[in-house]
Amino acid sequence: MSDESEEGSEEGEAEDTLGEYEGERNAEGERHGRGKARLPNGDTYDGEYEHGLRNGQGTYRFKNGARYIGTYLQNKKHGQGTFFYPDGSKYEGDWVDDQRHGHGQYTYANGDTYTGEWFNHYRHGQGTYVYKDTGSKYVGGWAHGNQEGEAELIYLNHRFKGRFSNGKPVGRGKYVFDIGCEQHGEYTHEQDKGEEEEEEPSLLAEPKWKALKITKLTLWTPHGESPPPPKEASLETPAAAEPEAGAGGDEMEERPAAAVTEEETVPSIAVTDESDEGRYDEPSAFEAPSEVLSPVRDTGEEEEENREEEENKDQEDSGASVLEDKEEESQGAE
Repeated sequence: MSDESEEGSEEGEAEDTLGEYEGERNAEGERHGRGKARLPNGDTYDGEYEHGLRNGQGTYRFKNGARYIGTYLQNKKHGQGTFFYPDGSKYEGDWVDDQRHGHGQYTYANGDTYTGEWFNHYRHGQGTYVYKDTGSKYVGGWAHGNQEGEAELIYLNHRFKGRFSNGKPVGRGKYVFDIGCEQHGEYTHEQDKGEEEEEEPSLLAEPKWKALKITKLTLWTPHGESPPPPKEASLETPAAAEPEAGAGGDEMEERPAAAVTEEETVPSIAVTDESDEGRYDEPSAFEAPSEVLSPVRDTGEEEEENREEEENKDQEDSGASVLEDKEEESQGAE
């Protein structure tokens, strides 16, 4: 899946079509220093320039309501900055070459938050996603926007510890309950009979939890693996670029955040595509299977049944002893 965000990409324009500019210039007539510009598409920029390019601290406002407040390097968002999206979502953190890259926090329109590592505009590395409505949270690995690797999914009174792949739990894991016990098991992807006949079985089948045993609390020692390496990104500061001939005072327009198209589809605990408005959709919380939520109740019922069987057996033994005593007495009397 692609992640080609045009959130901050820019186009060169001839100086006589760049709209209005008010501010400082250098001896060559280039925009240099502090200035304000109103671009032909309705966007505005108020901030620092260097040799005709946005460079330094500035604020760029899109006509659709989005805005970026932060640092620029050669007309691209680079360094620390905050991007406010039209739907109310917000990203605050590191940028490299117009991409969310480094460490940052994304606040979604519904109040959910992701705080952690980013690579080339994707959630990638270690991060924490908090679901506002339920208070549950995912803490662990991410790869290209999806939950991936060793992780912990924390609920109100229990938690799941295990491994995720493409946003779904896979393989062995355990549910840990606050009352002091664990249910060990594994997640399997079972196919319907109809799917077995297909050439390519559906990859969207929901994982099924298979409980194996219940134990006391044990220490969890995950052996996490590093997430797969993402595509190359520019980690170094771009070299200074010379303005093109005849474009010494050129200004460039940023495409509005409406052009953002980040495709990250994850069923169940999914990270879905960015909307046309540039927001980063929130994944839905994965719910634990109902059979794992009552392990202690089942254990208690088994213990109660065992106690009742022992009491019944004791009563039967006692009754048998009394009958034997009476038979012996009657024989002695004869």
